[in-house]
Amino acid sequence: MSARDLAVAITIAVALLVLLAMLFAWRRRIRRDSVFTAPLGVPEHAEVSRRDEVLYVSTTRHEQPLERLAVSPLAYRARGELALTDRGIALCLDGAPTVFLANARLVAVDRATVTIDRVVEPGGLVRIAWNIDDDTIVDSYLRLATGDPRSLISDLQRLVPAAPDTGATS
Repeated sequence: MSARDLAVAITIAVALLVLLAMLFAWRRRIRRDSVFTAPLGVPEHAEVSRRDEVLYVSTTRHEQPLERLAVSPLAYRARGELALTDRGIALCLDGAPTVFLANARLVAVDRATVTIDRVVEPGGLVRIAWNIDDDTIVDSYLRLATGDPRSLISDLQRLVPAAPDTGATS
């Protein structure tokens, strides 16, 4: 075996080890996040007021745009459609069941520039903060396929319930 053949074999072995490490890390993340699932199915009689083609980018821990969560069925990037209804947001992503974020689950909607795997022009992502369970807020990031996200964000913000008045004065 020549030195060149040995170098090629070592390079292939290292590449395979890196790929295996990535596979095991992703599987561990899926197991870790299996406690979370996104709510599925659109309620009956929900009136759709708007539809937009979107690229679903990721779901992360709240205010931690680089800490991906593998929430079923939002674990992978996908193209799809966002349907805005009077009862919440329906995400119809290719190859996945429809995720429905009811108004009561929504915490905030705003613009973002960075999330895991994606950096775009300033404000090019739509960030939807929502309650995945009673104690956990997550951020889901979308990118509009066409158009300016400002109009969509304005419409989505109308769905977010007002923060309860605590009666505290400053």
